[in-house]
Amino acid sequence: MKILVDADSCPKEARELTQRRAAALGIRAVFAANRRLPGIDDELMEVCPNGENSADNRIVELAEAGDIAISRDVPLAKRLVERNVTVIDDRGRVFTGENINELLSLRNFMVDLAESGLGIERKKSYGRKELKTYADSLDRVLNSRRHCANSRTPR
Repeated sequence: MKILVDADSCPKEARELTQRRAAALGIRAVFAANRRLPGIDDELMEVCPNGENSADNRIVELAEAGDIAISRDVPLAKRLVERNVTVIDDRGRVFTGENINELLSLRNFMVDLAESGLGIERKKSYGRKELKTYADSLDRVLNSRRHCANSRTPR
């Protein structure tokens, strides 16, 4: 199992928390972005070429069933969920096979509204509350994965 982070849009606080959790648990983490990001260890950075979706495509290439991905990009989340990857956004929402199509439809509707000049104002702040919700969600997923792995170990 590894943690794949769509690092371009992930808040610094969430990237740092993810890096600490992965290190503490001995889990490989990969931060994919179109540029080197401060605060991320060099060996964890996957700097992708400039271009639309290059970091997303690299994350999908690296993804394997059982991995965890961090992204707020709903189309990317759909691609990963289809590969049996657990996807969490930086506010703690978990994308699943049960909710991804509805969330993608809602996202596409909002994009259509914005393109026609009717978009709504989005909440941009990321503070302690959002980070705590994300941390709790990440911990639940990590504990679930570790529990599943331990239950498969022969006794």
